[in-house]
Amino acid sequence: MSAAALGTLDSGVELTVPVANPGIGKVILSPTSSDLISGVEIKAFPIWPDDRGYFLEVARLGQDLVAQFPADSTQISAAFNYPGIIKAFHYHRLQTDYWVPAAGLFQVALVDLRVGSSTYGWKNTLYVGTLRPWQILIPPGIAHGYKVLGEQPSVLVYITNRTYDPKDEGRVPYNDTAIAYDWELQHK
Repeated sequence: MSAAALGTLDSGVELTVPVANPGIGKVILSPTSSDLISGVEIKAFPIWPDDRGYFLEVARLGQDLVAQFPADSTQISAAFNYPGIIKAFHYHRLQTDYWVPAAGLFQVALVDLRVGSSTYGWKNTLYVGTLRPWQILIPPGIAHGYKVLGEQPSVLVYITNRTYDPKDEGRVPYNDTAIAYDWELQHK
């Protein structure tokens, strides 16, 4: 089986669906993991719980992982998700995503589609959410998606460096046989 062509990034980097070994790839247990796909950034964020619930700060524009997001085109959105759903895979040619799992637990899947990248074809899995509060920066050319784990709904707040443009978004089925991502319970 050969890689399926998906087009190119503005930089001229070719995107293809890689042929990968079945499974979930490398599970990322630290924001500084050497197994993290090139260009993806992770940062833990603090949660301040009290007897009323908890507070989390999503982002400060112009700082940290969103420092380069332009104020005139940055969009902030949220997705409420029912338990067990899978939303995968999509990628962007121009847009950078910044994800903050605000409630629930997510199994985030990332796949490097960028031909020539030092991590082309790599798959990463991150278990994030209330129990592991990580912010995730996902650059163009990285296919991404998630499954909601547990019995409670989840909320994903995400910030993008440009307003939504359906022409910028590409899709790969969650069950693509070349990526061969295993969404089933891993029994580990």
